[in-house]
Formats: sequence, structure tokens, C-alpha cells
Amino acid sequence: MFVEEKVSAPVQMLEGKALLDKARSLSNRPEDQIARACGYVGPSGRVLKKSFYRALVLAKGYTLPSQSTGSSGGGSRGRQAEFRTRVHGNGNLLIGHAYTRRMGLEPGQEFRIEIHQETGSIWLLPMAEESELEDSELDQAG
Repeated sequence: MFVEEKVSAPVQMLEGKALLDKARSLSNRPEDQIARACGYVGPSGRVLKKSFYRALVLAKGYTLPSQSTGSSGGGSRGRQAEFRTRVHGNGNLLIGHAYTRRMGLEPGQEFRIEIHQETGSIWLLPMAEESELEDSELDQAG
């Protein structure tokens, strides 16, 4: 038995006056339906709300900061390191990839954790250097 699937061609994302006219004509509908009717739907079928809203703002004649910088990637650089963290509910303290990369740390490196009594700061002491120090102390003693 052969079942015919209905494949619809992707709808062009409206811009400018065409976008404003279509959005006005559907103004009594939910936002998702308006965005969908204006073509702001991703390949998976998800409504692209941010792109829709940005296009509306541009169609109204406003210039967005990321548009004026000349970046073609939408202006977003992703998450940025904040140099802060918090203790998680399970008591763990996470130091993310951005920090370990900046410190030049490699996967598999081991550290001894010490708490500096005067400042309460945490010190990470590389285990390799620690064993080298103990070896040199033994050499001097022997």
C-alpha cells in the first residue's frame, strides 16, 4: 500500500512592508500563528520567534545594535565567562571549561585542593609538582 506524503515547500520569510501587512491582517490571532503564517518556521517545524520579532522591529524602521556593527552572524557570541560560580544543591562547586582552558589545564591533570587559611581562597596544587617537591626534599634529606 502506498501512502502519499504531503510535502510543502518552505514558505519565504516575509520582510519589510509585506511582513507588516501580513502581521496586521492576522493581528487577532496568537503570536505563534502570525509568525508561522509569515514564514518564520525552522526546518523542524519550530516557530522562530526571535527571528520573527527582529524582522518586525527592522520592518518598523528601527536599527538593532547587532545590525549596525556589521556582523553577519546575528551578533550573538554565545555564552561568555562571568568569572563567578555558585555551590550547587548537591554541594559541588563547578569550574567550567572557559576557565580551565584559560588556565591552560588539560583533561586528566590532577590537583590537590588546599584552602588558604588567611583568605579562605581555594588553591589548586598540581599533583605532579607536589610529587617532584617531595622527591627533591627526600634527596636533600638523604
